[in-house]
Amino acid sequence: MRSFQQLYYTSCEQGLSGSSGFQFNAVSEQVSAETRHRVEGLAGYEPPRSLIESDTPETLARCPVNLCHSPGGQGTTTLCVRYAGRDSARRFGNYFAHALHTEGEFTPDSGGLLAVELWNSPLWTARVADSTELPELSAPLPRGPLSPRAVRDFLRGRPDAGQLPALLAAVFTALADDGSVVVIDDTTDRIAHWFAAVSYLLPPPLARTLSFATYLLRPARSRLHLIGTVPEAHPDFGPDGEETYTVFDFSAGRFPEPAPVHDLVRLLTGIGVGSVRSVWSWTAEYADGRERDPGDWHAPVAAAAAAGGIELTGTDVRAVIDWLPGAGHLGTRRAAVAADIHHRHRDLDDGQLATLSAAAEAGGDSALHQELEGRLHRSRIRAYATGAENAAGPVPITHPAERERATALWQRLLDEATTTRVRVRLLLWALGARLTPPPEPLAAQSLDLARTLLGSSAAGPELRAETAQLVHTLPEFRAALATAVHEVLARRNGQEQLFAQFPASLLRESDLGERPRLLEHYWRAQAEREPARTVELLFRILAVRGLTSPDGELLRALWRQASPAWTYEEATEIARRLPPEQQADDAIGEWFDRAVKQEIHDEEALRSCLLLYEALAAPGRSAWLRPVTRECVATTLGLDRALHEAPEATALARAFRIPQADAWAAPRALKRHRLIPALLALPADHARLRTDIGEFGFSLTDGYLRALREAAADSGPVDEVLFSHVTGVVAMDSRCPLPQAHFELITALRHDIAGRWRPDDLNRLAGAVRPYDSALADAYLKCAERRLGAGKKLVRRITRRRTPDDPGREER
Repeated sequence: MRSFQQLYYTSCEQGLSGSSGFQFNAVSEQVSAETRHRVEGLAGYEPPRSLIESDTPETLARCPVNLCHSPGGQGTTTLCVRYAGRDSARRFGNYFAHALHTEGEFTPDSGGLLAVELWNSPLWTARVADSTELPELSAPLPRGPLSPRAVRDFLRGRPDAGQLPALLAAVFTALADDGSVVVIDDTTDRIAHWFAAVSYLLPPPLARTLSFATYLLRPARSRLHLIGTVPEAHPDFGPDGEETYTVFDFSAGRFPEPAPVHDLVRLLTGIGVGSVRSVWSWTAEYADGRERDPGDWHAPVAAAAAAGGIELTGTDVRAVIDWLPGAGHLGTRRAAVAADIHHRHRDLDDGQLATLSAAAEAGGDSALHQELEGRLHRSRIRAYATGAENAAGPVPITHPAERERATALWQRLLDEATTTRVRVRLLLWALGARLTPPPEPLAAQSLDLARTLLGSSAAGPELRAETAQLVHTLPEFRAALATAVHEVLARRNGQEQLFAQFPASLLRESDLGERPRLLEHYWRAQAEREPARTVELLFRILAVRGLTSPDGELLRALWRQASPAWTYEEATEIARRLPPEQQADDAIGEWFDRAVKQEIHDEEALRSCLLLYEALAAPGRSAWLRPVTRECVATTLGLDRALHEAPEATALARAFRIPQADAWAAPRALKRHRLIPALLALPADHARLRTDIGEFGFSLTDGYLRALREAAADSGPVDEVLFSHVTGVVAMDSRCPLPQAHFELITALRHDIAGRWRPDDLNRLAGAVRPYDSALADAYLKCAERRLGAGKKLVRRITRRRTPDDPGREER
């Protein structure tokens, strides 16, 4: 039987030191110096400030009590430290520490006691001894009032009892990472109850390694696993404290951010403090002694709980099943665990059933093994048929007897199937298992299934994918689906979009054979799914119909958007493919008219538009167009030719000075995107430019002046084309009918040229503008002279040579 050494530590007049002050008042005979040093390190006590001057029994009773427990490799030390108020010299700050020390841990031979159960035990004293020797105590030690029932009642009355899982998870982490959990509550009695709840829920081997102190004024100075304190304490943990200390402040209602907890924690707190000791006693039969963290303990605890009739969650069941293959230490008990899981949980997947079956066989329970194998075989087929998650796929069955039984089971399940998806997956299973059902029933089943699927409007993605697989792998079903589609089209009008719906869209062109009606509807649906092929499909339909031109109904069926219209590219291809000598349907003119009138937003669209206009202008095709559309095409192409053929800028500008240039989309786009670059690329008659620019219109004039200013900003040589435009613009006077904003641009252009052009170009410009504005010409000449004079001075400074009276000076 284990024995416990005793030590009293306080401020007293008589003790082991031989003088007054803090010392060991009395100790057991075998206490070592190391033990005394350890107790001294644990016994320190600081009362809350409000209670530091306590000296009456009533106020001392209100002081926090520190039950401190420290297991370790050199033995286990437990102390009860109480505030004593004044010492013999009447000074406040005295405390009394009664300590127990034993070699090893609090093991079952210590009386089955957990250290926290010594809270308020009658063994503790706060009175100094008359002598310096204390007897050793023998196990079992007297318990205090804490028990599983008392802690259960405590938790029932706490509104914050829901924090227990998080507290237990934090203690698991502290044990694994050598961290600390701080519990703050109004009294140390409450703190002791929280510590007891954690101790009861922990695996007993881990609970015996848990170090704790129910009260420390400065918890940041301790590295025990569990530290209690009261609201008046000073829990300042420093910059690294958030990682080292986890704080549960039950007094203020402040707790760590919610975080996922291990399933073992959830299982233990679900069992509860009042019942968990029984589960721990059962768990001893399932553990192998190597368990350390929650993941190691989860499966043995869950297996013990299942044996005791406690309901497990799916996560608990999975933990047990995953643990069984490696639990060879269970021996025949492995089959009992498999039976507990099998009889209480009927929703297991095939992999879990296979694991239980192997465990039953390893445990010697052949009846359970055969039962599980039969259930596993049926489950695999049903799981696949119902699309269960992670269901195993079919494997080829080669044995004749097995094929016969599998075919019979498959036929029975097919007859019993109540949903379309189950029927589809059963057909897929037969294909994967290489079964050969009789042809006639298979064809009948396929046709019936195809008819049902055509009436289905709520097929999910799984059914769609599985039906697609069935269409591609089972010829009987593909033929049945084509037949079912033909029946629907022949029976009901208004089914033109059938091929755009599931599952008719899965059919291929080759599946429709020589059925023109099916082919046309198939192509219409293809046009909706693949808009890029619409023109191609239009002409395929015309070929099947034996026609050369489409009517309005066919065009609207193929281009079904809200405002049916061709793109420029589509209209161009159609114009080139329609025979020009044939008279087209009236709808052709309407659709080309809409295509021609489309707005043009960028250069790429403009290029496509011009290609269409060139196609429509070809002989024979212009007859398809309305007169106003023909005029638009001709005007646009004429303006485009002017952009390429005009010899002079003002002549090109006059070509665009027609009403149609702003009335139609294509001329507007040519004017917006191409006219200004083309103007600046042509030489300008500067005399005519001075008079014609007033007729350009505000937008064109504004863009032209800005582009000209940008082109003239270069300080390099000025070519003749740019020079002609600049001459005509800078020579304008106030009599020209231009807005003030444009005169400001011209003024800015004049200043830019004066500051950037080379003297030679300025001299040329002065000569060109002198007939129109001599003052401006003189100004440009002065600018040229100033810039030329500054240049000559710079050259003289650079080329100045050394003088005769300074022969050693280098040339600059």
